[in-house]
Amino acid sequence: MAMKSTNLTINTLKRMFKEGKRFDDRKLDEYRKIEVSYDVSNKAEGSARVKIGKTEVIVGIKLAPGTPYPDSLDKGNLMVSGDLLPLASPRFESGPPGFAAIELPRLIDRAIRESHIIELDKLVIKEGEKVWTVFIDIYPLNDDGNLIDAACIGATAALKKAKIPELNENGTADYEKKAKKELPISEGIEPLSISFFKLGDSIIMDPTREEEEACEARITFGLSKWKKQYMINSCQKSKEATFSSAEIEKMMEMLPKKFDHLNEKLKKFF
Repeated sequence: MAMKSTNLTINTLKRMFKEGKRFDDRKLDEYRKIEVSYDVSNKAEGSARVKIGKTEVIVGIKLAPGTPYPDSLDKGNLMVSGDLLPLASPRFESGPPGFAAIELPRLIDRAIRESHIIELDKLVIKEGEKVWTVFIDIYPLNDDGNLIDAACIGATAALKKAKIPELNENGTADYEKKAKKELPISEGIEPLSISFFKLGDSIIMDPTREEEEACEARITFGLSKWKKQYMINSCQKSKEATFSSAEIEKMMEMLPKKFDHLNEKLKKFF
């Protein structure tokens, strides 16, 4: 009975998408309402809550002094983690991290790191010995589809508000004292994640959980803009179905427009 119900949902969505329709009356490439709020954690150096429709995620930024990576002694460090708890979705389970819990932080890491929004060379405390490590922690509260794009918006927003703690005499961070120094952020670079989902011959954006579970493939691009040039900083495909060259070309045409459209919607928050 459950299998019949699932097949009915997939077939219904496939037919609707082919006709350019969705249950919530959006266009196939239309995002749901986006909301961003700040300072949702008093323990983080920067934090943001992002809502895309009913999808909701909190992103926190922590900074701590540490040892630089051996291949970048003159730069600070970046680490991204994601905690996908069952309270956010029935798809998430307790225990060792599954594929989604590994994929999410890796995609956000690449989108943020390769955009160079964080000026890591300005996070050196003592070259070759001590640098600041930036931790981006992602906590989904409700996964109603398109969690990756929501998490990337949250990471970008939280980074733009983050402050660097002062150091004590012994070289440790003073988390009790209110930080005033802003995290060094490159002006005009606002990385976003833009995902396309495929069901049958239809391509959609910003799916609800029901739509996302029905889709047969996903491709996610990490995008930014540098000196008026659009930069694809990362790309990853998921699920079994393939994308044709014509579909990829169509996405390439859509990416700049969607990037600008999303940035316009986010202006009032950023």
